[in-house]
Amino acid sequence: MDIMTLVAITLVLLVFLLTMGVPLPFCFGGALMFMNLVGGESMKGLTYWGLNQITNPVILCVPLFIFAGSLMSASGIAKSLLDFVNVFVGRVKGGLGVVAAVSCAIIGAISGSGFTGVAATGPILIPRMEQEGYPRGYATALVTDSSILGLLIPPSVTMIIYGWVTETSILACFLSTVGPGILVTILFSVINLVWARKFPLVLEPEVHGAERFKLFLDRGGKALPALAMPFIILGGIYGGICTPTEAAAVAAVYAIPVGFWVYRGLDRKSFFYITKEAGTAVGSIMVMILFCLMLSQVLVLEQVPQAIVKTMFGVTQNKTLLLILINLLLFVVGMIVNDLTGIILTAPLLLPLVVALGVHPIHFGAIIGVNLAMGGVTPPYASILYLGMRVGKVEFMDILRPAMTFIVLGYVPVVFLTTFWPDLSMWLPRIMGFVR
Repeated sequence: MDIMTLVAITLVLLVFLLTMGVPLPFCFGGALMFMNLVGGESMKGLTYWGLNQITNPVILCVPLFIFAGSLMSASGIAKSLLDFVNVFVGRVKGGLGVVAAVSCAIIGAISGSGFTGVAATGPILIPRMEQEGYPRGYATALVTDSSILGLLIPPSVTMIIYGWVTETSILACFLSTVGPGILVTILFSVINLVWARKFPLVLEPEVHGAERFKLFLDRGGKALPALAMPFIILGGIYGGICTPTEAAAVAAVYAIPVGFWVYRGLDRKSFFYITKEAGTAVGSIMVMILFCLMLSQVLVLEQVPQAIVKTMFGVTQNKTLLLILINLLLFVVGMIVNDLTGIILTAPLLLPLVVALGVHPIHFGAIIGVNLAMGGVTPPYASILYLGMRVGKVEFMDILRPAMTFIVLGYVPVVFLTTFWPDLSMWLPRIMGFVR
């Protein structure tokens, strides 16, 4: 059988299994078994190679950040950050919506996960926004969409996976999504401020002078342990004190005493429950990563990346059109699988093509990271959107319109800016000396 025909049939099988609701690890395991049976690759050799890959110390930071994020969801960190930021914008109409976007960005900077933003801030922010006068569906949509900033603001688990798979500097990949992440935060805040004018909002009582300063000191002091966390993690990484894996371990260790004795959101029972849930999630993710790696390695061994380059250059050699086609492909991939899976599957296949187009691997990391992060809130996959619905206790139709409005007006433009304006993602890596 022709290799491209085999790949096409495998992808159809994969999409079929996904749409049937089969758990993600088994979807990729089934596709891998089909490729193995028909294509004839050695499963023993692939398994040995895959196990060697996932025991790499770099990949250890994924479960550690997931564990740290789970601890922070229940620790009270999010509430302290929310109260502190609200000192500055509580009197602004639409200010609480800005707090939602900024808080999710900060939580993302701490945990490296999009789920943590929803889980940590949603139960606090959504009821408070509804109490202030926001429609509940709108509040849920804003918090949910803002949570994907956790995939852009470093340390980002998706960028760790991209750097690991493509052998690109993980620190440079972290920096490449900072510009797009900040821009998305600003656009979401502006859209919210404009939209909030339509709502009959009830603002916080006005506070002046010494009373305002006292409130600032009080809430700032309470938020200090939470605000210290991203500085400890990012300062350790960029200061050369520790690796991303070591920083993830520091985050997990730091979250325990903060949760138990500072904010007292954790107790023995909740700690063991969170540890169990995080372990279950990590187990599922690691099995999925193993199967994804093995499947992508089969495609590499069968020289599928070279075939893709040849085919796409046969369609057109126009760089702009090819980059648009790549973005459309990434968008479709993001709609059917999660961001980690999408990166493992597409990065090794598309990297030779984008390099041939003159796109730097660090720039491509930003393109693929920004694009696939959007898949968390775009159906049918939309895992972050569905989690937001559960946290906010709203129906699909209540959240769909505002969520898609934020994505279309505030996120999609950043996807194209990231693609066609390299300086948006490359300025920080250049300043730090990763790119010349």
